[in-house]
Amino acid sequence: MSLPALDDITAHRGTPEAMDGLVRIETSPKEQATPIILEMMRSVYPHDEVFGEYCTVNDYIDCPPEELFDYLSDTRSLEEWTYSLRGFTTTDEPGLWLAYDRLGAGPTGPGSEIYTRTVANREALTVDYHCAWDQGKHLWMIYLMRIVDAQVVLDKPGSVVLWTNCHHPFYDNNPYPETAPPGRPVWVGDFWDMFGAGHLLELHNLKAIAEYRHRNGLPVTPAWMK
Repeated sequence: MSLPALDDITAHRGTPEAMDGLVRIETSPKEQATPIILEMMRSVYPHDEVFGEYCTVNDYIDCPPEELFDYLSDTRSLEEWTYSLRGFTTTDEPGLWLAYDRLGAGPTGPGSEIYTRTVANREALTVDYHCAWDQGKHLWMIYLMRIVDAQVVLDKPGSVVLWTNCHHPFYDNNPYPETAPPGRPVWVGDFWDMFGAGHLLELHNLKAIAEYRHRNGLPVTPAWMK
């Protein structure tokens, strides 16, 4: 017996015809749906179509999910596995960290100030980094990470890490130009087209670090972070 799926929308629209953008077997038989799916399975995809609005990378890491969560949920782990975030120090605001993104370095200085607050949920194994260049009042750069128990999804011990970024409009235009250091040659959004490759590089860094420690019996969260 079918459930009353979409009955409210059908009643509201006053027609049983399919909505635009909705493909279900009731209104699009397999013969109609197959060409749609084949069109989506192209051999070559434009970079902007893959990474234009959302940038997602993922990988398997041979490390227990809970131990990986403990490591990632400490903001200072970014000092180790990211490509360019360095020098994490506390601020006057609890939970807010200040570091420097060396990608934003000009002719002099350590790089662009980057502020980070980590929002983590142990039960869901999610770790979200809320960040922003130059100022810590509006943390609009959100790095969404989810750790999945590989035993459940791949039938082997370890973790699967899913990492997504959304193309916030501020990547295109700096909303706080008055906080930028004078003479800085770049804005963080200038690197958006490289986020896919850059984040995969960093995810490989995370994999190498966590797997080495786990494989050799070292605490995944190192002593200096405790």
